[in-house]
Amino acid sequence: MSFFDDLRTVLQGPRFRRLFATRVVSQFADGMYQAGLAGYVFFSPEQHTTAGGVAAAFAVLLLPFSVVGPFAGVFIDRWSRRQVLLVSALLKAALGGGTAVLVAVGADGAPFLFAALVLLSVNRFFLAGLSAALPHVVARDRLMMANAVTPTCGTAASFLGAAAGAGLRLPAGDGPAGTAAVLAAAGVLFAAAGALALTLGRRELGPDLEDAPTRVRAALRGTVSGLADGARHIRGRPPARDGLATIAGHRFVFGISTLMTLLLYNNTFTSGGVAGLAGFSAALSASAVGFLAGAVATPWATARMSPSAWIAGLLAFGAVVLLVFGLPLSPALFPVAAFGLGVVSQGVKVTVDTLVQRHVDDAFRGRVFSVYDMLFNAAFVAAAGFAAATVPPSGESVPVILAMAAVYVAMAGAWTVRASRRDIGRDEEAPVG
Repeated sequence: MSFFDDLRTVLQGPRFRRLFATRVVSQFADGMYQAGLAGYVFFSPEQHTTAGGVAAAFAVLLLPFSVVGPFAGVFIDRWSRRQVLLVSALLKAALGGGTAVLVAVGADGAPFLFAALVLLSVNRFFLAGLSAALPHVVARDRLMMANAVTPTCGTAASFLGAAAGAGLRLPAGDGPAGTAAVLAAAGVLFAAAGALALTLGRRELGPDLEDAPTRVRAALRGTVSGLADGARHIRGRPPARDGLATIAGHRFVFGISTLMTLLLYNNTFTSGGVAGLAGFSAALSASAVGFLAGAVATPWATARMSPSAWIAGLLAFGAVVLLVFGLPLSPALFPVAAFGLGVVSQGVKVTVDTLVQRHVDDAFRGRVFSVYDMLFNAAFVAAAGFAAATVPPSGESVPVILAMAAVYVAMAGAWTVRASRRDIGRDEEAPVG
């Protein structure tokens, strides 16, 4: 069946439609809020973006995924999930309105960043609640179908919300008033998502607790020990271990390149403001197309070569992209570099995801992927911190680009050696996808 056939099938269920509507409206608001936040922090004409400021903003955007994410499930499995959705949405609405007021009055320092950090942290509970609730609103035989279509639609809603936020800034202006309007509009939509959650029954989304729930403190300790168990399990499985090390290295390089691109479009290629945001958005769009190309190419490629060889080729391609399209530091070539790195990013991730799934015991898989998620985002934040210390405000740094290419070459060499070994298990050599 096609994507749209699957979507049409699962939308026949009334309870699924209500949960789906809650997701779509909330993720549309997420995109709008993040566009307003990014536009103000990175591309406000009143501010001269520095690498340090960008690093702090990236930390605010990504640390909730690394720090809060693994612990959200502890509470999602012990509280009414409908109430988690409702309370999270209302908190986000209040915080969205609060950040809008802070921007409007010019209080865009620590209180503003703290409120944004809390909102994004609360959002981890909302998204985890949506995923945990899904089996309660679709039949078991349609669960795979629902899992395939809902995240895609949620991501599409986020992109549309970001576009709507950028569009709202045009009549409202580049300054604080425009940002405040975008953040306030997102706050209203967060409240609407909460209202949609009320269309579901308080106990309709679980959890199904037959016995008294485990004490939260003990569950939190169990989460920490589970992460440690997952890390130990990875250490003894070389394909998974090497794959996660590669993801960390790639995300570090990708994070530096993202920060450099943002600085170049804001401070060098353009004078900032709408022009800087438009240029950076074009580069992001090219990267998104690259992500899609990498996802489509990976199953085809790994049917014809080993996963190790495919990863090695992607990383080598990333080095070439940086040297040929990144090193000239040209606004015309940077979208091409963004496309190439998007192909590398998604191709490596899909392949590593599959290696981890194949070489990790099922009993440890959830804990291993929790470690994976933390590593994935923490490496990006670390990259932003590194770039803050090494990249000038202009974003122009030939030595940093050369160092990034060298990292890709080193990792490509290591995977080439792995691909040439005769003792690689047959599982690793099976096609991906």
